[in-house]
Amino acid sequence: MLNYFPKYFTDKAMYVYFALLVLVPIIFGYPMEWYFWIFGIVEVVGFFYFAHQLPIAWQNYSPKAFVKKIFTTALIIRIVYVVFSYWFYAEMTGIPFEFGAADVMFYNKMGEYGHKLLSNGEWNLLEKFEAYAKLELSDSGYPIYLSFIYWIFDDSILITRIIKCFWSAWTCVLVYKLASRNFAESVGRMAAIFCMLMPNFIYYCGIHLKETEMIFLIVLFAERADYAMRAKQLDWKALIIALVAAALLFLFRTALAAVAMIALAVTLMLSSKKVLSLGKKIAIGTFVLLAMFATVGNQLMQEAEELFAKSGDNQITSMQWRATRKGGNELAKYAGAAVFAPMIFTIPFPTLVNTDSQENQRMIHGGNYVKNITSALTIFALFSLLFSGDWRKHVLILAIGCGYLIVIALSAFAHSERFHLPALPFALMLAAYGVSILSNKQKKWYNYWLILIFVANIAWAWFKLKGRGLA
Repeated sequence: MLNYFPKYFTDKAMYVYFALLVLVPIIFGYPMEWYFWIFGIVEVVGFFYFAHQLPIAWQNYSPKAFVKKIFTTALIIRIVYVVFSYWFYAEMTGIPFEFGAADVMFYNKMGEYGHKLLSNGEWNLLEKFEAYAKLELSDSGYPIYLSFIYWIFDDSILITRIIKCFWSAWTCVLVYKLASRNFAESVGRMAAIFCMLMPNFIYYCGIHLKETEMIFLIVLFAERADYAMRAKQLDWKALIIALVAAALLFLFRTALAAVAMIALAVTLMLSSKKVLSLGKKIAIGTFVLLAMFATVGNQLMQEAEELFAKSGDNQITSMQWRATRKGGNELAKYAGAAVFAPMIFTIPFPTLVNTDSQENQRMIHGGNYVKNITSALTIFALFSLLFSGDWRKHVLILAIGCGYLIVIALSAFAHSERFHLPALPFALMLAAYGVSILSNKQKKWYNYWLILIFVANIAWAWFKLKGRGLA
């Protein structure tokens, strides 16, 4: 079993990226601004170079020392980026928010409003938000969270983002614990390093969106639920923490909360008896059902059912809007679940050309390329677990990661990069496991994948330009 990401794979991934970076503007024109080239190079080289080096350099650390190292390093990387991006956005847009900020400005406004309410002794934020901005319960979590952060730190944007760095660094630790428990210590370390280096996770620490907090909550849910189930004696404290995390997710994104609870139910039904005894299954199932019905069970099921029922229509409507809006892509109307589903572990493809109003996509294009490559290892791990029958030992990880991506594939956000993020920690755990079981005979399949990704990215650049009448 490999305990590091071989240089053979990381170097080739970087070579293909540089080939795309040079050839796409030569073939199509419309080159990205030079600073987005720099972002992409740092993202891709930073990930693949250190994904090879660090598992080797840190292999002799004790588990306790590794946890400290991964948390501290992840935190430093994120804080450095947050400070830099704060300055970068202020220079580029005139405000410390990303290009074309829309949802972010709304959240910022709600946080400031909530701060004023709390300062006046008004604690009924949900009622006030519902009257002020028509916010429903399932949309209220992040504005309420921001309100308290703004109240404590006097509307400080920078401190709010630094706090995100702590959540994201802690997520890396949780990934290490969860992956180590499910697979092996070396796999857990690789998975944690992948998450620490993943450009998309770093990028969202510098933005006032709720993705960082949601990623933390879903990984916390999975890690604590897994711990509770695998412990020799059922750990009720860990299970309660997991359910609290799931309940909080309900205040951030209904679909993700529903997937978490469904994944837990699937785990209880399908897990191997070697992992989860019948007695534990009955005890956990009974406790979870009682807890749900006593709290948000009915409303959760109603909203989840409505969400899934509307998913197909919402996707069609969204694709038509993307095709007809100003600056949109007229070819988007041909996309749908039949197109997205086969590629759901790999998309979105990076934006390597200069298209209007897509500065944010160009800024994170390197991170999307990294996902394009690591998805090969994720898919390889899935097939290996399926054919070996070992999938029953890891049902929770598989149910959350795959279940959420199925929901996204059927939604209006199938190619929206940030909506994929809650599944990404689980995909990276599987990718680390995929690395660990690779053999020399399987190298050729990785080479074929690189060719496929190279062609797909060329085609994607054409698609983006052709749909806008630029090619």
